[in-house]
Amino acid sequence: MHTSTHTVLYDPDGLIEAELPLDREPYECLVKAVLAWTDEDTLAERDYEQIGLQLTGHARAIASDVRRRANQLPKSSGPRALADVVLRETEGRLSTTIEGTVQCVQNRARLVRALYARLDRLEAALAQAV
Repeated sequence: MHTSTHTVLYDPDGLIEAELPLDREPYECLVKAVLAWTDEDTLAERDYEQIGLQLTGHARAIASDVRRRANQLPKSSGPRALADVVLRETEGRLSTTIEGTVQCVQNRARLVRALYARLDRLEAALAQAV
């Protein structure tokens, strides 16, 4: 007898995800704190790894938003072309293994910051296109 109460959703285009706004403020605070660390800051290696995982997951969510917004622009537009470059770079950086170091976590924080900057520029380009 199967008594599961879980529902599996099929959403290949990420439309459900597109309806949910990113909770930006906590991650911007985390990025700011992480980038303020010095090499003298010492957390346990597992703590750095956990923070890196949080930032990686959020970077993937932002990248999805960047991709959705870029696809709303004409293929020949400059902002879309730049977003495509940023997204290729993002995939490469996110494919690296997370290390339990300050440097690794700070690199993920810089990536999140850069993706938010690209997202803001795309939103401005979309507003001008309307």
